[in-house]
Amino acid sequence: MEATATHVHLEPKRIFLIVWGWLLGFTCAETFLAYQHWVLKVMLLVLMTISIIKASLIISYFMHLRYEKKSLVLTLMPALVFVIAMLFVLFPDSIRLLEMRPH
Repeated sequence: MEATATHVHLEPKRIFLIVWGWLLGFTCAETFLAYQHWVLKVMLLVLMTISIIKASLIISYFMHLRYEKKSLVLTLMPALVFVIAMLFVLFPDSIRLLEMRPH
């Protein structure tokens, strides 16, 4: 039988707990901000920024992409940019629907 060498990177639990704490903090901040009465564009910008930060933490640490080859990261990041760009394409329609709603 041929033995294959695999590299397993073990991360201490402390790192995962710190990242989990940051994710919890960002989620609490998003929940708090959702009830604030800010201008719609500012609110979307702030919430989307926090969501992108949370997504990058999840991808990096819990999906272990931080330790993958650079080619895999360079393959996935354009897809992420594409998805975010498509969301911004749909935002004007959501604003139009908000304006059409009876008051």
